[in-house]
Parts: sequence; structure tokens; C-alpha cells
Amino acid sequence: MSQIKCVGILTSGGDAPGMNAAIRAVTRAAIYNGFEVKGIYRGYKGLITGEITPFKTQNVSNIIQLGGTILKTARCQEFKTPEGRKVAYDTLVKEGINALVVIGGDGTLTGARIFATEYNYPIVGLPGTIDNDLYGTDTTIGYDTALNTIMDAVDKIRDTATSHERLFFIEVMGRDAGFLALNGAIATGAEAAIIPEISTEVDQLEELIKNGFRKSKNSSIVLVAESPITGGAMHLAERVQKEYPQYDVRVTILGHIQRGGSPTAHDRILASRMGSAAIDALLEDQRNVMIGIRNNEIEYIPFNKAIKNDKPIDRELLNTLRKLSI
Repeated sequence: MSQIKCVGILTSGGDAPGMNAAIRAVTRAAIYNGFEVKGIYRGYKGLITGEITPFKTQNVSNIIQLGGTILKTARCQEFKTPEGRKVAYDTLVKEGINALVVIGGDGTLTGARIFATEYNYPIVGLPGTIDNDLYGTDTTIGYDTALNTIMDAVDKIRDTATSHERLFFIEVMGRDAGFLALNGAIATGAEAAIIPEISTEVDQLEELIKNGFRKSKNSSIVLVAESPITGGAMHLAERVQKEYPQYDVRVTILGHIQRGGSPTAHDRILASRMGSAAIDALLEDQRNVMIGIRNNEIEYIPFNKAIKNDKPIDRELLNTLRKLSI
């Protein structure tokens, strides 16, 4: 820690509401503790192209309420190569940046772990992803806002579904994780959630129809995770048209609307706590850890665990949804 004088911040991968709140918290906590701060634009790509700016308190004024990320984000194939990472390291040395705080999801933390190991470089990660799929934290930055966006959209779709007595498949994000679909279904009173975690165990569509899910209802809403394991909403709608032609089925894909919008109070507070904790971690000589919050307590989760361990779905939530959808 005694060698750290300047902290760099970057956001990488898919954007998530609350990333700006995290950038603000890291910047101000770092300055409060006597560090210089530099913002790195466009994720790991900015380390290779040298898009780096000194950050003062005013650089992060009035951003806590903004969606997206003021530091921008980009995919970077070059950083996946040893040569690209060498250029990134040389940039950090040239800029006098002694430690990094990276904000992003699974891919972001994977890149951080590789780089930190290769160059013995101190990095702290913040879990910024709407998918909520990182092990070691009860919730990730952006998840709550995305869930509220889904709830608002589904409430509106239910109005037309009821008017026309239709079955609606609504596709939400979550390539490998069903947290948005499952909790979104509970929050909106949907009839079911089709998620990747149990798609290999049962035919969820067949189970849905077999259970007589429309016995007492004139419309139905089913949330579907976009995962290739579930096949997505379009695939399920095609199956219904072939196998159960008596149902009038429609599909809505919510897409990138789920990433946008002003972060909720929960996400602003979560990002602020995690951002401040990232600087605490560096002060405590922690490195190669992700900041997590479990049972409302800050925890340091090694990158290996955060990336490699699957975050399990709560099976009790599935039971709750089944009970309440009768």
C-alpha cells in the first residue's frame, strides 16, 4: 500500500445503472485518503490507447443519478493477448498509476485476474452487471434498477395481454443466469419464469402447459431468460404455435432498455458502499479481490472464487412463484 500513490478507475463490459455512482465513490474515497485518481476511458481498450484523464472531485459531481458510465465502455480483443496486456502495463507505468479499480462483470474480472497475476499488480474489482451472476455478493450494481425496469415494462404489457386474452413470452437479459427472469416474474405476478438453471432438468414449457396454467385466467405472462439453454422467447413461441396451437401467443424482447435509466436508491447506495470499500481494500494491502456485500456486510472475494464459482438460484423462490401463479 505504501507504494500506491495513484489509483486508476475503469468500467468494462456491458454497462449497468449505478456504475457512475461507483466511479464517484471510488474517486472521492481515494482523494479523501490522499491518492491521486485517473479515469481510464473505454475500459481495457483505454489502457492500450492511452485515453486517461486526471480526476478531481469536480469530475464526478452530479453523476450519481446518471445511467450508463461517464468513462464509457468497450470490448477489447487486444487485452486478451499477452502483447496487448504488455502495452496496457506500459501505459500504467507511464501514467504513474499504481493500482486499478475495475467495475464490470465476469469478463471484466477475468481480464483483471489474468493481468494482476502476470504483472503482480494490485487490482480491486466491483461487481457491475445487471445479471446479478457474480458469486460472493448478494446483489450486483445495476441489478435492482434492471429489475424495476422489467417490472414497469411487464405491468404495461399485462394491460394489453389481458385485453386480448393472450399468452405473452417476455424475454429478459441473463445469458447464463435466471435472476432477472425469476425475480421479475415474482415482482410482476407472472405465471412462470423459464430460466437456464433448470432447463436441463425439466422441459419448462411442457411443465407450464401440463400444469394447466390458464385454468382460471384469461391471459398469461411468462418471463424467459435470453439464454441459449432456454432457447429464448422466439423459440418457445414457435414451439407453442406448433405443439399448442389453441393459444394466441405473442413475444416481447425487452433488450437494452434493461441496461438504461437512472439507478434506484438501492443501486446508488450499493455502488457508493462498494466504491468506498475498494479504496479501503487497497489501504489494507488487499489485491485481486472483488468487493461483495453479503448479509449487508462488506466482504473481499478473491477473483478466482467470484469468477469460477456459480451463483446458485434460490430454489425456494421457484416454489414461491409456483404457489402464487395458480
